[in-house]
Amino acid sequence: MATYGKKSGDKVEAAMKERNAGTLRSGGSGRKVTSRKQAIAIGLSEARKEGAKVPAKKAPARKAAARKAPARKAVAKKAPARKVAARKAPAKKTTAAKKAPARKTTAAKKAPARKAAAKKTAARKAPAKKAARKTTKSS
Repeated sequence: MATYGKKSGDKVEAAMKERNAGTLRSGGSGRKVTSRKQAIAIGLSEARKEGAKVPAKKAPARKAAARKAPARKAVAKKAPARKVAARKAPAKKTTAAKKAPARKTTAAKKAPARKAAAKKTAARKAPAKKAARKTTKSS
């Protein structure tokens, strides 16, 4: 069975003293270490770096279910059935529909009305402009 060396025990002891004093900090985030297990891990890690006798890290245990996923059976999907549309004969146009005149759009109907309205407003404004010119000339 693997045993720890004296140097590794000293490193763990030093890490525990730092934790109790509140000065032990985590290497990654720099936060204060309060966990006993984390302090031991830090001490062992420092001992490993210096070459002390420390057993190798254990790989995380894998669950048996995670290794072997159940084989899924491939289910063949059927293609959706295509519906055949009944072909209908094209509808025949009646003679009345052929002879009907084309209807004008609403925009075409409104255009003459707009022009007439514009002329009326221009006619109203014109006398006012002439009166304004006469008053400026006479003064």
